[in-house]
Amino acid sequence: MSTSATTSAPGLPHTGRLTQMRIFRSEWTKLRSVRSTRWAFLTAVVFTIGIATLACAVVSHHWDQVSPQDRADFHPLDPNLAGLQLAQLALGVLGVLVITAEYSTGMIRASMTAVPRRLPVLWGKVVVYGLVTLALMLPATLIAFAIGEWIFSGRHIGVSFSDPGVARAVIGAALYVTVVGLFGLGLGAIVRNTAGGIASFAGLMFVLPPLMNVFPASWNDAASPYLPLAAGEAVMATTPANHLSPWVGLALFAGYAAAAIAIAAVLLVRRDT
Repeated sequence: MSTSATTSAPGLPHTGRLTQMRIFRSEWTKLRSVRSTRWAFLTAVVFTIGIATLACAVVSHHWDQVSPQDRADFHPLDPNLAGLQLAQLALGVLGVLVITAEYSTGMIRASMTAVPRRLPVLWGKVVVYGLVTLALMLPATLIAFAIGEWIFSGRHIGVSFSDPGVARAVIGAALYVTVVGLFGLGLGAIVRNTAGGIASFAGLMFVLPPLMNVFPASWNDAASPYLPLAAGEAVMATTPANHLSPWVGLALFAGYAAAAIAIAAVLLVRRDT
């Protein structure tokens, strides 16, 4: 005589309700577990510090051959912040990948299933990526400044952190590249495609400004300061120019990033619900 028994796997224990804090932890786990994240952040930090060190060393080495006019126009912060020009590209591309990588692999379906309300996932990505970027880039810009001024000290051409505009430019540089990353994230969330997101980011940031030269000079001069790149870089300006004031420019650029994220939020709700 034989008997049969039916067994069932025990259910997973209930560990509590879904909260935004748990979504933050999930996004942090996803961000730090992807290899491209580590390489992109490492690239941004190395560019910020390494290129600044190299630029300052070259300037110091050739200082005796610099003309009086060029010396009068020179500001030590210019080579100090030279690495940000390449670091912003790495961070913007990573911002796109933070969201589009999940669409390309299909992981986004698991994320949206776990968080049916959708939007908390986007907020989690924005907050986690923004905070991690700022936490890495603020020390990087400060280190680049310290190394550059140490190099310049032998030529007595450096500046102090307490000098007018210096702290604003150095700290503002870290804020600027953080917003660059969030702008890329917003664009990536809108198009949901890696190639399209990177193309949109590069086009708006780096291709559009030169294209403005096809317009009459008066139109170009009036519109160019309000483009994302020029507006954001105003916070790092060391000399007065025909652009927005530093914090107004950064605020405008942050507005561009916020608008991209807001559009992404609306599309996320409409397309995925």
